[in-house]
Amino acid sequence: MLLFRMHQLLKFIPVLLVLSACSADVETPTTAVAIDAENFGLVEDQLFWNFEQKVAGFRNMDKISWTRAVPAGGNPYPLPRNETDLGSTEFRFADKTWTIDEYVRQQKVAGIIVVKNGSIVYERYELGNTQESRWVSYSVAKSVTSLLLGAAIQDGYIDNVGEMITDYIPRLKNSSYDQSSIRDVLQMASGVEWDEDYANPESDINVTPWATLEVYDYLRSKPRESEPGDVFNYNTAETNLVGDVVRSAIGNNLSTYLSEKIWKPFGMEHSAYWMLTGPGAGEFGGSSLNATLRDYARIGLFALNGGVLPDGTKVLPDNWMIESTTPSKGHSGYGYLWWMRGSGAYAASGIFGQQIHIDPSNKVVIALHSVRDDASNPEDWRFMFAANAALIDATSR
Repeated sequence: MLLFRMHQLLKFIPVLLVLSACSADVETPTTAVAIDAENFGLVEDQLFWNFEQKVAGFRNMDKISWTRAVPAGGNPYPLPRNETDLGSTEFRFADKTWTIDEYVRQQKVAGIIVVKNGSIVYERYELGNTQESRWVSYSVAKSVTSLLLGAAIQDGYIDNVGEMITDYIPRLKNSSYDQSSIRDVLQMASGVEWDEDYANPESDINVTPWATLEVYDYLRSKPRESEPGDVFNYNTAETNLVGDVVRSAIGNNLSTYLSEKIWKPFGMEHSAYWMLTGPGAGEFGGSSLNATLRDYARIGLFALNGGVLPDGTKVLPDNWMIESTTPSKGHSGYGYLWWMRGSGAYAASGIFGQQIHIDPSNKVVIALHSVRDDASNPEDWRFMFAANAALIDATSR
C-alpha cells in the first residue's frame, strides 16, 4: 500500500547530468565519495537496486538525481542529550523475543533516533552513516506536503480543505475531480478510479506519464467509482495533486516554501533536498525529501508542537495536527497524508523502512533511516510497530 513506483516517476531523469543544462535553483549532482560512487545504480531502477546500490544511492540521491535545495538557517533547534543504552531492550514479535540491536541488524537500519521530552535518549548509526548523512525519505515527503498545505491555509493562500481541487488545478475542470475536495484528496478518498497494482503492467501506477501536465491529462480521463470521501484508495498521483495545489496557491515551489516556513525558522540543522522529475520540473508531493536523521526528528517535534515555532509563531492553523491525524471516513488508519498508529500516535512512513513516528501522549519521536530488502512488506511494518512500542515503553519507565 505504501509502495509506489518511484522508478516510473523518475524514469526520465538522467543519471549523468550536464552542468550547463541545470537551472539556477536546481542542485546538480556532484562526485560522491568513491566507495559510494562505485555502487551507484540507475535512478529509474531504484526499486530493484541490490543492497550495496541502495545504501550508496539512498544517502546520495542529491548527487545522482535532479533535486532542489531546502536551505537551513544556521540556528539549529537544540536536541540536548540524555542518552541511555536501549539496544538491549527486549520485545516480542512473531513468537520470538528480539532486542533493538537485533531489530537494527535484521531490518538493515542505517540510523535510529529516539527523542523524549525534546532530548535525545537514543541515537545510533550503521552502514557507514553519520549525523551528517542525508537519506532518502520516500513517502515521508507526503506528510511534509500535508504540513505545507496547512501552512498555506494559515497564510491565507487556501481558504480551507473543503474547497474543490479544481479551484487550484483548473486543468482538471470538467472531469471526475469536479466533485472532489482538497480534503478528499488528502485522505486518498477522491472517489476517482485508480489502480495501484504494481504487479500489473497495465495498472494506472505503471502506465501514467509523470510529467505534470501529462498527469493532469491522464487523470482527466478517469471515471468516478464512488462518492468523494467514502472509500480509501491509495493513489500516488493524487499526492502529487496536493503538492500542485500548494504550488498553485502560493505561486512558488515547495522547496522554497518549506525552507521559509519550517526548515529555517524551526531550526533544521542541515539543508535538505527535494527530488524533482527533471530540469525545470516541480517537487511531487509523492516524491522524496532527502534529509538527516536528526532533522527527521525535528520534523516530528514540529508536528508534535502543533506547528508552533520556538518564538511562538504559528505556522499551522489551530488544531491542524489534530485534524490531520483524525481517522478519515474511508480508512480508520489514515488522515491527511499521515498514518494512524493507535492511542493518538501517528507517523510519516516511506518504503524500505523510513519513518517519523510521533507519540503525543508520551512526548516521543522515533525516526528511522533503513534499507530493508523489500520496499513494503506488511510483516516488516508490523516488526517496526513492535520495536516502536518497545522503545516508547522503555523511555516511559
